[in-house]
Amino acid sequence: MDMKLFQVDAFTNAPFAGNPAAVCILSEKQDEQWMQQVAREMNLSETAFLLKQPDGFSLRWFTPATEVNLCGHATLASAHVLWEAGLLSITEQAQFDTRSGLLTAKRHGDLIELDFPALNEEPAEAPAELIAALRVTPRYVGKFGTKYLIEVNDEETVRKLDPDFSALRKLPGRGIVVTSATSATPFDFVSRYFAPWVGVDEDPVTGSAHCCLGPYWGRRLGKQEMKAYQASARGGVVNIRLGVERVYLGGNAVTVFSGTLHA
Repeated sequence: MDMKLFQVDAFTNAPFAGNPAAVCILSEKQDEQWMQQVAREMNLSETAFLLKQPDGFSLRWFTPATEVNLCGHATLASAHVLWEAGLLSITEQAQFDTRSGLLTAKRHGDLIELDFPALNEEPAEAPAELIAALRVTPRYVGKFGTKYLIEVNDEETVRKLDPDFSALRKLPGRGIVVTSATSATPFDFVSRYFAPWVGVDEDPVTGSAHCCLGPYWGRRLGKQEMKAYQASARGGVVNIRLGVERVYLGGNAVTVFSGTLHA
């Protein structure tokens, strides 16, 4: 049965920047193997699958290699598609049933704002082999779930990072975010995100990482609202508001193409 398929650049207001995600509007429930094959075919960091339910939409996210529990940019892309395709009115809130519970998205000024769970890191000691593969000298190392947060001294270090991905793949891991404060307005901090273990060497803009980066930098900077820049080759902007156990991630999205999936 034919299904609508979109490619959307998220956390940007211009095409060919931000983080591209595929969004597939399912006409009926599909099995995991099929969704994984579609994600592998799209070969983007994430492919989102939406299925209409009485109280919203079920939402699942797949990298080319595996299903993941939380993805910010593909959720933002999904909300954008629902409004753009007329499946929700522009004033309606998007509600998603996911592996991470109920997630919502709404219009907040000229941004799409996601309501996500806050993730707090705990101080940790990263394996020496992992730090060597990243080729950095950490100022602080924390861990949230199975992922590492590594703060370094300055923005230049973040931007010039050149990890040894072959070495990283040989180590156990899930994801690493490397970050620093910045004095360059209008941004409060910068980051980059690496996940070779799930088939994504570097993710262009990682909404879910900002669920941890937001509270982390909020405490250090004494701010409840921040603007972040993910300094990948494509680059992307994430606006952050901190709530009680929640993080509100704001960004723009642009549809690059839409079509029909015949598979």
